[in-house]
Amino acid sequence: MPTPSLSPSHAPPAAVRAGRRRQPPGAQPRAGRTEAPPRVGRKATTPPVPEPRKRTAAAKASAAAKRAPAPRKKAPRRPPPLVDQRRRLRLGTVLALTVFATIGIRIVTMQFTESPAFAERGLQTRLDRVDLPAPRGAIYDRGGAVLAHSVEARYVAVDPELVKDLPKTAAALEPLIALPKSELMAKMAKRKQPGGGTSRFEYLARGVDISVGQRVDALKLPGVIVHRDERREVPGADLAASIIGFTSPDLNGLEGLEARYDELLRGVDGKRVFEVGQGSLDAEIPGGYKRETEAQPGSSLQLTIDRDLQYFVQKTLAEKMAPAKAYTAAAVVIEIRTGEVLAQASYPTYDAAQPLKSKPENREDTATSFVVDPGSVHKAITIGAALEEGAVKPTDTFMVGPNVQKGDQRFKDSHTNWTPKRMTIPGILAYSSNVGTIAIADKLGKEKLYEYQKKFGLGEATGVGVPGEAAGALLPPDDWSGSAAGSVPIGHSVAVTPLQMAAAYAAIANDGTWVQPHLVKETIAPDGKRTPAARPTTRQVISPENARELRQMLEAVTTVKGATGVHAAVDGYRVAGKTGTGSRVVNGQYVSGPVASFVGMAPAENPRYVIAVFAHTPGGGGGEVTAPAFHDMMGYALTHFGVPVSSGKPPNFVVYP
Repeated sequence: MPTPSLSPSHAPPAAVRAGRRRQPPGAQPRAGRTEAPPRVGRKATTPPVPEPRKRTAAAKASAAAKRAPAPRKKAPRRPPPLVDQRRRLRLGTVLALTVFATIGIRIVTMQFTESPAFAERGLQTRLDRVDLPAPRGAIYDRGGAVLAHSVEARYVAVDPELVKDLPKTAAALEPLIALPKSELMAKMAKRKQPGGGTSRFEYLARGVDISVGQRVDALKLPGVIVHRDERREVPGADLAASIIGFTSPDLNGLEGLEARYDELLRGVDGKRVFEVGQGSLDAEIPGGYKRETEAQPGSSLQLTIDRDLQYFVQKTLAEKMAPAKAYTAAAVVIEIRTGEVLAQASYPTYDAAQPLKSKPENREDTATSFVVDPGSVHKAITIGAALEEGAVKPTDTFMVGPNVQKGDQRFKDSHTNWTPKRMTIPGILAYSSNVGTIAIADKLGKEKLYEYQKKFGLGEATGVGVPGEAAGALLPPDDWSGSAAGSVPIGHSVAVTPLQMAAAYAAIANDGTWVQPHLVKETIAPDGKRTPAARPTTRQVISPENARELRQMLEAVTTVKGATGVHAAVDGYRVAGKTGTGSRVVNGQYVSGPVASFVGMAPAENPRYVIAVFAHTPGGGGGEVTAPAFHDMMGYALTHFGVPVSSGKPPNFVVYP
């Protein structure tokens, strides 16, 4: 029987359809549930739509009020959630792991990277240090004789914190290191350092003999320290003391060449560091930590000074100056070809081994610090310049009277020449005529005279090497007054040192070539390597021909009867030179008492040496005070170096043609 078809009007209602659950194919209906049979044959009808009603305003307002949402009630506050135990456990685990990781990393760092530093800090507390003084270089003369050197010695020091019985320790040391007990106790007393902390090291004595150090060490006094030291020895005592100078107890150069070449002489100290035990085992640990930096010895100096000549010059200067009651004096010996200073003596002098017992003024090197108006020894420069410039000829003569007026000053001659007479240039030099020299300077001119003063090395330090060398001073032509035209040519209104004048005369002796004087011949390194000193500065001042003419004229000073320098003559040798009488300048002011001088060379026909002698005395000129000293010094120098006697004789000079 065919299944009747369902028209749309017979479809099941939506509520029924929605309530049904679709069964999969072949599934059985659930027990206890029956399906309602479909309704058949019922026709659906559409309900009629009512006509819309017109609403009043009140109705509309009421409807709007009904549609408005009711106010929400405030929700009650919810309680906080319970702690999550698992989350807290995870957080604690992370923190613990972080802490342990940090500690582990720090332990590894300390073990493998910082452990040497910690070990070093611990080692520092167990280390002892001993300085290894660098031997200071020696100072030798030109032949290798020792003038100053260092010898091994000991120092005695104290750690005030370790001294147990102060009076007893001082009493035990007093006879050994020659210091009063009171002074020793003061040095050993405990004291605070300026920067804080207590003093743990104080010197009691420096440079004591090794035997003395051994005797002190044998006493085993608590807190007393004995170690290696050096002491400066000067075998010659006062020999060349003003040149060599001296050092402090810790061997720092303080004066003279010791100060000038201190850095070269002193070297670099070494150090020995070693591990020691603690307490009663306070001694070096065998096989323990040990490090040693060797000391680097200083270099040595070899001077141009000849020890034997220096001794004789120094001795002669003292012997001649004592009777003259000289305040101070100087003597310089120069080898003219090289500019080497063979002797440089001062009077008075001092013992360089005990410098603090002397007066400071006695320690000055007079040859380089003694500033004077040279007086008539300057006349050779005036005449040499006039010859070189062609202002005069060697054969010229001059009318010379007893005096001449220049500006507001009248210049006189010291020799008896009461009526004007014509004089030769050798005669002007022999009798040291002021009037004749001024006449020559008038022909030369002040500008040229100033130029040659500078060429001859005046007004400028020579750079010989001794600290405190004076430069002297010249009067520029623009500053000349009317009287300067008379004073400057004869050696006044000019400030020089004995060394400068010696170098100027050495230029005349050396065929007109000025050579810078110097004291250092060479340096000697610790390994024995020798390095010559820098070559001296040289310059041509006057021609060789004019230098020879001037040397011959200067022989008149020692040979003409009645000349001012006859006491400087040396038997067997021709001597050329000039006397002078000037003034001493101190702090730019003249002081009382004349300065007598003589500067000369020999043998005059072929000079080898120049000697300059200056002396500040209560009275007396160069002919009486310094010429005799020159005679003795030059005679010794010529024989000491084996210079043959002169083969010829000096010319016969005519003073008044």
